[in-house]
Amino acid sequence: MTFERKTITDYLTITSGVLGRLLISVVYFLIIANSLDLGDFGIFASSSAVGLVLSRVLAFGFISPVYRVAAARHRLLGAYCGGLVTLAMASLPLIIFLAAGIHAAGFAGKIALAPFLMIMAAEIIGWRVVEYVVIMLNGLSRFGKAATLVVLGSAIRTLAAIAFFLLPWRELEAWIWFYAAANAVTLVFALLFFAPRMRLRFVWALYPRRMRDALMAAASEITFYIQSELDKLLVLTMAGDRTAGLYAIAMRLIDLTAVPVRSFNQMLVQKIMQEEGTGGTGVMAGHRKRVLIEAVIAVISTCGLLAFVILLWLYPLVLGGNVARVAPYLLPMLAIPALRNLVEYQGELLYARELVVTRALLLAGLAALKLS
Repeated sequence: MTFERKTITDYLTITSGVLGRLLISVVYFLIIANSLDLGDFGIFASSSAVGLVLSRVLAFGFISPVYRVAAARHRLLGAYCGGLVTLAMASLPLIIFLAAGIHAAGFAGKIALAPFLMIMAAEIIGWRVVEYVVIMLNGLSRFGKAATLVVLGSAIRTLAAIAFFLLPWRELEAWIWFYAAANAVTLVFALLFFAPRMRLRFVWALYPRRMRDALMAAASEITFYIQSELDKLLVLTMAGDRTAGLYAIAMRLIDLTAVPVRSFNQMLVQKIMQEEGTGGTGVMAGHRKRVLIEAVIAVISTCGLLAFVILLWLYPLVLGGNVARVAPYLLPMLAIPALRNLVEYQGELLYARELVVTRALLLAGLAALKLS
């Protein structure tokens, strides 16, 4: 991408929202990681991972064509969002069925069905719909408004975590109520004050030719998050709740290294879509540029985790007792952030170029390697 003033301003706007969310999320993460028992935190993190995967089933991936329309053909947004709402409602029975089956297969005896489904609802109906609003705002280049919503949502969850910390309850079931309420409040704010104003309409002729793109995008997203979150479920199943809690804390620290990369990915995807719509091909031209970008992603990602390693080596208890227990395992994991973030970067490039089948197959291969 050329370093035009608007490009730099947009990147800084997106990054400010992500960094704001990061700083608030760190507080949220530290409170919950150190307030819940390690076993409860492991179960919560694993359940949230399931919710994250199932949230990609919502609307059968139709947010993908909605984003493309928002980025390139604004006037059709109302028609496409009408289909998004309709397909979201149609997908809920399948999501409930899948959630109940996953609970029976992997979580029975660890968490009751009702609180497990509350986590699913908070992730899928709550936070995922908020993400839909953010995606549309970014597609419309309303980056400041999208960044504000991202920070607001994280702040509301952090306030819920602070309230949980100040009150005497420490059980997982109690925290789930706080978590679900925080996501519900964020959803209300998103729909009332941030969602683009439009007249929803259902135009059947638009959907048959867009459903293939939507379903392929959904399959690709589901595959991405399965390979990304599968390890949490495997650790929970094979090593128990407490080990899953330690692993979830370590992976959360690694996830924080992706913050600057995701801002860049987001702008790059939008730029590629816009260039392809106008016949341009210059945004990723040149082998040297591509290699340089990948090298920068790898270095930034590795330095992010290394900073946590040094911090916990100098001040072991600065992030709390439960996080301190993870410190000895971080150094052997030093290569993971670069690899994860490069996988995500390459996946975003494939999505931007509508190579969603290729993306899904590659990510399915990664998931198979983890299972083996």
